[in-house]
Amino acid sequence: MIFETISNSGHEQIVFCQSRDAGLKAIIAIHNTVLGPALGGLRMWPYKNEAEALNDVLRLSRGMTFKNAVAGLNLGGGKAVIIGDPAKDKSEALFRAFGRFVNSLNGRYITAEDVGIDVNDMEYVFRETEFVTGVHQVHGGSGDPSPFTAYGTLQGLMAALSYKFGNEDVGKYTYAVQGAGHVGTEFIKLLREQNAKVFVTDINKESVQRCVDELGCEAVGPEEIYDVNADVYSPCALGGTVNEQTLPRLKCKIICGAANNQLATDEIGDEVEKRGILYAPDYAVNAGGVMNVSLEIDGYNRERAMRMMRTIYYNVGRIFQIAERDGIPTYKAADRMAEERINAIGKIKLPTMGNDGPRFLGRMRGQ
Repeated sequence: MIFETISNSGHEQIVFCQSRDAGLKAIIAIHNTVLGPALGGLRMWPYKNEAEALNDVLRLSRGMTFKNAVAGLNLGGGKAVIIGDPAKDKSEALFRAFGRFVNSLNGRYITAEDVGIDVNDMEYVFRETEFVTGVHQVHGGSGDPSPFTAYGTLQGLMAALSYKFGNEDVGKYTYAVQGAGHVGTEFIKLLREQNAKVFVTDINKESVQRCVDELGCEAVGPEEIYDVNADVYSPCALGGTVNEQTLPRLKCKIICGAANNQLATDEIGDEVEKRGILYAPDYAVNAGGVMNVSLEIDGYNRERAMRMMRTIYYNVGRIFQIAERDGIPTYKAADRMAEERINAIGKIKLPTMGNDGPRFLGRMRGQ
């Protein structure tokens, strides 16, 4: 059953990781390494069961293949999940045990931060393997990728505004932001810097209140965010929020946010297109974080990272052009753009087997 699932999803390798002493139950999914070693974040989440965790990591790792391809990176797609509650199950032993599993793959998979993980957790992983990004600046890393993801999302938003309205005047429009976590809050800051009207919601009421008190946002309930009369709906939390129940309620003209897998199904993507809503494909828009950490492989430079974020504007614009050219929804155009690059490079490269993995320059592993 598991091999059938892997075969159907097109993955190269799935690694189940367990350490009883450390309390670790994790899954590493390597989807595709044609473009290079698989880079993708580590997520910690209290999944109901192993099947739910497996489905999530398969979906997310495939998304990373497409994200890295569209971003123009020489990296494949992978992802990892730890089954556990990030609020109470974290420990040094847990993350160091995970780091040893990553290291055993000898560079086929490079890990990074994702939901439920912060730079302090990455420090422990880094003690066991060099194949980790998003570590603290003292180790030659870039630290928290959230500001870069948010800045890249802004670039994608500007491309969407330009295509839909013929201008990039962010402050002229209204936004319904679903999610005020690390990335969501950074994105809201960028919107408010341009005096945009922002409605915000999150399951964490304290995060919402901070956005109200410190950034001048207007708070709405988690379910009411879909009914807000805003120009742009920005999903910045978990995926699947554009679905059969929510889409009929959306009044926006653009969907553009930092969350992964925003469309619940392909059919929903088709319906978004039919309703005349411009969808900025999530993995093209939110690539800022992975672009940023990818630079750690060759030696990190912040100025170079900020310049790199600007390419998201052009990538998203290119996706809109492909959609118009081929008469297809934008989510399909993004996939087409990624597949064309993978197929072209695949003709001259074999999958990365680990022995030609990257070597991080200018870093000393902390002990």
